[in-house]
Amino acid sequence: MKSVLAGVAAAALAFAAASPALAALKVGDKAPDFTAKGALAGKDFDFNLAKALKKGPVVLYFFPAAYTSGCTAEAHEFAEATPEFEKLGATVIGVTAGNIDRLKDFSKEHCRDKFAVAAADKALIKAYDVALAVKPDWSNRTSYVIAPDGKILLSHTDGNFMGHVQQTMGAVKAYKAKK
Repeated sequence: MKSVLAGVAAAALAFAAASPALAALKVGDKAPDFTAKGALAGKDFDFNLAKALKKGPVVLYFFPAAYTSGCTAEAHEFAEATPEFEKLGATVIGVTAGNIDRLKDFSKEHCRDKFAVAAADKALIKAYDVALAVKPDWSNRTSYVIAPDGKILLSHTDGNFMGHVQQTMGAVKAYKAKK
């Protein structure tokens, strides 16, 4: 019976992680400011949204867990795209529930030292309304592009990591084209 329940729970988690949903913050909403502990290139890093927005748009992507297959693949895609984001004046930051030591390793191995990852606490997950339905202490997979004035330019939630980089890149390019 325990193995059947474990199988059902695993299937529910997989379904919830893969199912598209609407992100809570909508285009035009004001992004909540936050500061979070994180890692960049394996070293401690403090991320502050307001400070990052002074440099340009911010690509803020939430992911469920470091070292899972989809999240690792997504980090690789964002790492490959980070130089192009930087040319457009955008900062990339990945955010997930997790401990800093584990994120230090993840930032070095999978973010390829190109962008920071930060630890999301319950308050941050709630502020951005990105709680994973079956594991509310974890974030779902939601990507935001935030303009320097703090307004959401793109809000994209989909449990499948494919498309997040393209969606965010498109939004940053559209923003830059209007400037």
